[in-house]
Amino acid sequence: MSKIVHPYAHRLIILRDWKSHWFADPKQYCDFLKRDVLIREYLEKKLRAMYVSSIEIERNQKTTRFIIRTSRPGLIIGRNGEGVTKLKEDILKKISKLKLAKPEDFKLEIVEVGNPEADASIVAYMIAEGLEKRMPYRRVIKQIVEKVMMAHGVEGVRVVLGGRLGGAEIARTEELKRGSIPLQTFRADIDFKREKAHLPYGDVGIKVWIYRGKIFADKKPLKVSAKGGFASGEKN
Repeated sequence: MSKIVHPYAHRLIILRDWKSHWFADPKQYCDFLKRDVLIREYLEKKLRAMYVSSIEIERNQKTTRFIIRTSRPGLIIGRNGEGVTKLKEDILKKISKLKLAKPEDFKLEIVEVGNPEADASIVAYMIAEGLEKRMPYRRVIKQIVEKVMMAHGVEGVRVVLGGRLGGAEIARTEELKRGSIPLQTFRADIDFKREKAHLPYGDVGIKVWIYRGKIFADKKPLKVSAKGGFASGEKN
């Protein structure tokens, strides 16, 4: 293949699911899509320091639900749930400010990520956080890669930095790889994320690939029919 394909889109439907779950008639589709894109961008910017893995949106005729997956749910929930209440109010204010249709029933759920070192979004932010603290970039990516390889289920990791590394006048790229990253294998569970580290002399781009092994479809149990043959999904 001569084109570079996003690892998430490359495995969509095969291993991955859509990040928004809803159906709408053609008249509402543009409004719903615009709301999803703008609110997701707003939340990613607002919750940048909260170690957020993903933001999923589910919608039916009356209810809209946001599912935020993070490795540190306490930072978002706050004391006695004050953080969730405040975040919910901020989202509704943002919807009103953007002049979008308000949902009738709005729900916000915070889900904890059990293995954060195997999540590309969280790892990418950890690298950005280290760079923004003025730590040497080689030490940062080396420590993060070693930590990721020690995580359960991780078989490979690749990190690429691009920009004015170390404040140099000429931008360049730095790459560190451990294990294998089979990008063209459909059943390979590869998590990918892009991130930016905001530094005084410019932004540094970060790309993270994490390979978590191969996923095979569950084999359906064989059912013997009354005639002694095999039912649907039978053995050849």
